[in-house]
Amino acid sequence: MAEEYYSDYRRYEKPRHRSLLTRIFDGCMTALSIAVGATLLLTLLVPYVNPAKVAIFPILGLTAPAIYIATLVLALFWIIRWRWLQAGLLLLPILLGCFSIPLFYRPQIRRTYGEAKYDRSAFKVLTYNVRGFYDDQGRSSADRVTRLLSQLDPDIICLQEYNAALAGQSAAFTNLLESYSHIGSAGTPDAGPMLIMSKFPILHSDTIPAFGSSMWADVRIGDETVRIFNNHLHTTDIKAYDDEFITRRLFLTDSTRWAKMRSIAHRHRKNCVLRAAQVDIIAPVVADTRTRYIICGDFNDTPISYVYRTMARGAKDAFSECGVDYSHTYRGFFNALRIDYVLSSDGLEACSYEVPDVTYSDHLPVVVRLQKTETNNKEPK
Repeated sequence: MAEEYYSDYRRYEKPRHRSLLTRIFDGCMTALSIAVGATLLLTLLVPYVNPAKVAIFPILGLTAPAIYIATLVLALFWIIRWRWLQAGLLLLPILLGCFSIPLFYRPQIRRTYGEAKYDRSAFKVLTYNVRGFYDDQGRSSADRVTRLLSQLDPDIICLQEYNAALAGQSAAFTNLLESYSHIGSAGTPDAGPMLIMSKFPILHSDTIPAFGSSMWADVRIGDETVRIFNNHLHTTDIKAYDDEFITRRLFLTDSTRWAKMRSIAHRHRKNCVLRAAQVDIIAPVVADTRTRYIICGDFNDTPISYVYRTMARGAKDAFSECGVDYSHTYRGFFNALRIDYVLSSDGLEACSYEVPDVTYSDHLPVVVRLQKTETNNKEPK
């Protein structure tokens, strides 16, 4: 009786032949998985190779989060189907890519309640590309930016694309400027002027030779000197209509889409190469700094890039230290790009990271609270 009862189950133990359509589908998905996995492996090499050497790398760096997510989805697809060979091919690049996740996403594991308390040595740093104090409608945003700065009350402010003419027309900004020590740089025609404002005394300042869009100022914080770098690297040269062409998916219906896409890719790669040349000039100056230092500014490049890795060598990214969830600092391209940074050397620890959601520029301000830690730093020569 028992043998007769279980006889129906034994019929399904024999493997069933897959249909031709299923085999074709599996073959296509396997080929796609290999291609996506290989692309992710190449993407992980992007920060280590100058973009002038490999033309496709700048595009891979720009789309790195999407490539990682696509690889993860394909791995889950094969795991659900119990295809461990295909899943295994994707797990290696996924595991290697895990080390880059904190550059883009940091889950909030522990919640804190009440007002945070900071060490007495803590101070607040803000970096902001103000787009010449023009808002999305082309009107002056100087008063609104000033109101934001007054509310946030940072101790050190690094502004990029600073427009002295519009700033001078704002009585509120003029009054705010009087409460800070400040030093400016004329910048370049491409990047525009910059400004460093500090509640601490500014001892020395200069621009980096052969590169007008990077400046530094030594400020006295307590009994020590801290060097502040303010940078605005070469523009992406991606215009508003390029962003609209991509984000609104106009390329699906535009008959000239291939020409436009090639133009965008060419300009993006060209400017990645220019930024790489700039950061190769800045990085040795930062490395020779003999004090604690802070690197601020608009890098116009993502965390998966040669520019970011070269600039951040020996420094800590405030977002990777204490950011929460996914952060973006550029208002465009699906709100997916973090291209403005606050980095700090040993001896400075990031305690808080904030990106206020305001519409006064095409960028968002980055506000970081830092505090001193013990270190064997030396005073500058």
